[in-house]
Order: sequence, then C-alpha cells, then structure tokens
Amino acid sequence: MAHDRTFSLAVIDMAGTTVDDGALQEEALTCALGAQGVHEGTAAFDAMTASARRAMGTPRELVFRRLFDDAATAADANRTFEAAYDTLLARYGVQPVPGAEEAILALRDAGLRICLATGAGRHTQNMILDSLGWMGLADLSLCPSDAGRGRPYPDIILTAVLALDIEDVRSVLVAGDTTSDVLAGRRAGAGAVVGVLTGVYAEAELRLAGADVVLPSMCHLPQWLPSGAGTDQQRVPSAGTVPSMK
Repeated sequence: MAHDRTFSLAVIDMAGTTVDDGALQEEALTCALGAQGVHEGTAAFDAMTASARRAMGTPRELVFRRLFDDAATAADANRTFEAAYDTLLARYGVQPVPGAEEAILALRDAGLRICLATGAGRHTQNMILDSLGWMGLADLSLCPSDAGRGRPYPDIILTAVLALDIEDVRSVLVAGDTTSDVLAGRRAGAGAVVGVLTGVYAEAELRLAGADVVLPSMCHLPQWLPSGAGTDQQRVPSAGTVPSMK
C-alpha cells in the first residue's frame, strides 16, 4: 500500500553517496595502520582494512576503537588517519558522485531543505565542501561532533530536525550508501529511507537494514520521488512496493 507523505527535509550522506574521494580514505587508512605497525601485505592489515570498509558511514574514531583494543592506540591511529586524509584532500581534492549536485538542486527546487551528513570531523567536512564548491549548496551540514553521536545512531538526523525547525520527523527523507545510514534513518523515524549502490554495500544488505528502496545512485532520487515532492502532498510507497532501479 502507499500512503500520503509531504517531505520537508532530506538528510543525505556525503562520502560514497554524494562525494567520491577516489582512494583517499584507503590511503589514509594505510598510513594510520602503518603508524601502528600494521603493514600492507600482512594478514592483520587485510583483516583490519576489510573491517574498516564494512564500517563505512560510522565515525572513524569508533572504527579504530574496534580495530585496536587499547584506547590510546585507537586514538593515535584516528589522529594519524585524520591528518593523512586532510593532507590528501588538500593535495588531490574530491569529486562529486555523477549527478549528485544536480539531484540536490532538484530536491531543493521541489521544496525540500537539505542537510549533508558525514562521519568525518568538522574540519574534514568543511575541506570536502570547499573542494567541491558546495559551501552554500545545503541548508545545513552536520558531523558527529555536532550531534553527540554519529551513525548508526539517529542523533545527526534528529539534530537536523531541531536545527531546521522541522515539525514532523516523518517528513524527513534519509539517503545513504551504508547500512549505518539506513539504520540511523529507521531509528530516527524518518518517513523514507533510501539506499544507494555507489558504496560498498549490496542491495540485499541495504534492504535488510531497513531501506524502503534501493537506487543505483543519488542521481535517481528526484525521479523516484513523485512530482510535487516537497510542499505539495505526494504518495510515498512503503517498503517493498517500489522495485529497485537497475
């Protein structure tokens, strides 16, 4: 069955959903692990890299706490990662996921306000936005330190609801490429949670986490929404009633 829904806010993930940083995070992770004596070509390096990839979408400090038993070691690895990533960002910059900027502008034209969300720190988020020329693209940008906890907790979404004076969390649309994005949307009570396939997660994994629909990329989102997506009433299909786009 379908039900009427008016969307007023879209909370959209950055890395993997709207932003393509190439292999910069992988390079920064290699630096962080190497600084702790975990080097490429070892079983430990392969296992930790695989674990970090699966944790995409969650704050990096939490990722390193899971990788290292010692809190001080995890904190040092996180600092090394952030410094290396910022250096790489300054040197190479990032690119938008194809069609992402146009999709965000289309959502704004439809009457939705936009919050760009990340698991990175504030300085890193600002560097990414500046690299893309996106400083004025969204109504709001949030990172874990702005909200208290990062995804999969709902804090960032709920902080956006409060900051932008949204009356009903059911008017929020959440979009992201990771299971953490999807879980955060479900836990926040968002009216629709959209998974995209431009990250490391497969459609089945995103659906299992609770995605209402899975799209090939962010650029398909405006077409998925019915016309009059924002201030006018729209029909939003419930989970399982909209086929994934191929």
